Amino acid sequence: MIREARGDDWPAIWPIIHDVVTEQRTFPYDPAMTERDARRMWLRDPPARVVVALDGDRVTGTANMYENRPGPGSHVASGSLMVARAARGAGVGRALTTDLIGWARRSGFAAIQFNAVVDVNVAAIRLYESLGFVTLGTAPGAFRHPAEGDVGLRIMWLDLR
Repeated sequence: MIREARGDDWPAIWPIIHDVVTEQRTFPYDPAMTERDARRMWLRDPPARVVVALDGDRVTGTANMYENRPGPGSHVASGSLMVARAARGAGVGRALTTDLIGWARRSGFAAIQFNAVVDVNVAAIRLYESLGFVTLGTAPGAFRHPAEGDVGLRIMWLDLR
């Protein structure tokens, strides 16, 4: 189940963000990010949206979604999705991505742009492609992966028109 995040969800969201960021495998965020900085970055104000994925009462993932850029770029949505380690491979990422796509359509966005998909994050790339995203380009060596070395960051795009 996906629902809007509430203030009392933060204690369950933070460990997911902390785990994903400190893994340094899928997000180009500073692994030294504090909880305070993470909260400010993740919990965006409306009209942006923040959701959680639930398995019963347990938060298994989270996503935020927002306009990619203000002004002339505000017709394109973006977002970030993170799944708890124990829930990976169970469809949580698909549920969060599908929810983001539905929100972007209902909100009247023309497209969704993911700005920094790590090139070796094969599971995410396959998921996004299965939902219609395409890779517009890759910035070679833009991400320092702890096992793979310098790898690319993809810009991925879903046209909603």
